[in-house]
Amino acid sequence: MKLVYAIVRNDNEDDVVSQLTQHHYSITRLSTTGGFLKKGNTTLMIGAEDDKVQEVIDIIKQECGQHQKITVNMPYISGTTMVNYATMPMTVEVGGATIFVINVDRYEKI
Repeated sequence: MKLVYAIVRNDNEDDVVSQLTQHHYSITRLSTTGGFLKKGNTTLMIGAEDDKVQEVIDIIKQECGQHQKITVNMPYISGTTMVNYATMPMTVEVGGATIFVINVDRYEKI
């Protein structure tokens, strides 16, 4: 038995959970924050038999494919200084997932 931790962007959460649920996996969701853009993430905890781990990872990859996004990170400046501050848009890679697979010594569903 394995425990798969998948950290996905909130934008992808519903699609990932929907697909995993259709394949009869039980999922626990945790709201988390982090990453370069400081956007909301969701950490999914998924229990899977050893031979089903790759299927779980494949589903996550399918729903969380990386793509480019143009963003403008505005600095936090108060007062009238903000009017004179110029920013440049930047292209960043978004999407994808961070996945950890952990051995489970014991599992009980009560």
